Amino acid sequence: MAKDDTAPANGLRALIQACRVEKGGKFRLKDRATKVDVAGLEKPEGEALLAAAGERLDDLQQRLYAEDRQAVLVLFQAMDGGGKDSTIRAVFSGVNPQGCQVMAFKAPGPNELEHDFLWRHMAHLPRRGHIAVHNRSWYEEVLVVRVHPDILKARKLPEASVTPDIWEERLEDIAAFERYMARQGVKVLKFFLHLGWEEQRQRFLDRIDTPDKNWKFDAADVKERQYWDEYQAAYEAAIIGTAAPHAPWIVVPADRKWLARLIVAETLVQALEEADPQYPAADDATLASLAERRATLEAEAAKGAGKKGKDSN
Repeated sequence: MAKDDTAPANGLRALIQACRVEKGGKFRLKDRATKVDVAGLEKPEGEALLAAAGERLDDLQQRLYAEDRQAVLVLFQAMDGGGKDSTIRAVFSGVNPQGCQVMAFKAPGPNELEHDFLWRHMAHLPRRGHIAVHNRSWYEEVLVVRVHPDILKARKLPEASVTPDIWEERLEDIAAFERYMARQGVKVLKFFLHLGWEEQRQRFLDRIDTPDKNWKFDAADVKERQYWDEYQAAYEAAIIGTAAPHAPWIVVPADRKWLARLIVAETLVQALEEADPQYPAADDATLASLAERRATLEAEAAKGAGKKGKDSN
């Protein structure tokens, strides 16, 4: 029987669609696997597909940049060790940095704490024609801060604003802001790299045992494992509260890094293909000007040949 080369592609498309969450009402994180298989697709084939997706992404980004009308905002969230950094590097390494910027957000500093929680992110939203990648995002304020509510004390909020409804209110604000961006021509994609408990443990051990990875290890990450269930609940609430067709969550099974990267890359390619950016078409005046310039350059050919002869002497 002949090999069915379409099976892996069909399986990958089905997986990507299954990862997408556009309506949060019935979403349950416990129902989402952290490790999956795609029939007929193994790591070597997956890495080849990732390279091909990278070339398509680069072409689409160039068209996006030339069109200068739309933009893309890509948010990455994950538990510690989820692979955000390596995924961003693998997916975007072939994209022209002129039209793609990556920003990693750490804990807010003193100046940032003097503003609302969305303020520091607004300065790094994508310009038209650009892709902006945020490693962590405004969702930290409904994840880490929700799991550790004492952090709210450093946010200098009026006491009247810190009510039992604050998390739902923040999710409402985030959802409204993402809807606003979508109406301005920004495609919003939110990737949650869904890592398993055991896989995280193995990755932390690898960071300890591999000298070149020691710098990645943070003892606080191990301490945060005791809040695993609380973080899972916070992620589920965030996805339920903000998933929308114009700002979907893509819950990526992240235990296999190569497959997670491929899902991210293919999702981005699909989103840009749907946006369908086009190179600007020249109007009649521009075409006439181009024809005139061509005639000038062609007329210089004879002069150039003579000049070249002189220069060679």
